[in-house]
Amino acid sequence: MVTQEQRKRQLAREKFLRQQQRRTAARRKAKMRNSVIASVLGVVVIGSVALYTTGVLKNDNKNKANASSQTTPSAAPTSKAPDPCAKPAAGSVQKLSWKKEPAMAIDTSANYTMKLATTCGDIDVALKTSAAPHTVNSFDFLAGKGFFDHTKCHRLTTNGIYVLQCGDPTGTGSGGPGYTIPDENLKDKSLKGGVYPAGTVAMANTGQKHSGGSQFFLVYQDSQLPPSYTPFGTISASGLKVLKKIAAAGESSGQGDGAPNATVVINKATVTKS
Repeated sequence: MVTQEQRKRQLAREKFLRQQQRRTAARRKAKMRNSVIASVLGVVVIGSVALYTTGVLKNDNKNKANASSQTTPSAAPTSKAPDPCAKPAAGSVQKLSWKKEPAMAIDTSANYTMKLATTCGDIDVALKTSAAPHTVNSFDFLAGKGFFDHTKCHRLTTNGIYVLQCGDPTGTGSGGPGYTIPDENLKDKSLKGGVYPAGTVAMANTGQKHSGGSQFFLVYQDSQLPPSYTPFGTISASGLKVLKKIAAAGESSGQGDGAPNATVVINKATVTKS
């Protein structure tokens, strides 16, 4: 004869065993799922497409914590795609700095273009002179001084936002020209629905107003961003092909936000009045 107390203990034991079995089955299922995910991610990386990032384009010394807080842990890449770019031209980055923004020297009614001759190919940009005169004037000044020559493009994002960030002579995300320029053209008609469309060139900043310096980003795929980054140029079709080649090689962290695997160096930057 089983007493009521013995029956309670038996039921509790059976319940515990059922829970253990469910947990064991769940762990087994999760392990299988993770194995499949890891395999898929390995294939994705081998196919030269990196993983995940969200966040905004700021000078990295001010926003690394912000950007990293928005990334999702992912499987590490299993291999690295071949470098699609050539060796950098001979020369070294100049250590240049100024205390204040250069005086306005461009013709704001004229058309200007910027050419980035990179190790991965030429990227031509039509500049928005009348809409962003301070920004275009600064780039004309810096390019004329050779400020961008031999500098690395130090950051590539490959998910959530799709940009290549350049313009830091230190290659760390913390460098600049020593001065800042005002935000401009934040209501550009191209910025619809909080999206910076593919082909946009815009200023990076520290997250504060009027804090742009020399760092800029090139958008190779539509990217959801707040309208806080001065859009000052449009990339040519051939330039977009170069950017997509760089993006296809992925980035170094395996989490979608890191140094590009491609050796992206601006051999020479020139701004020309047309």
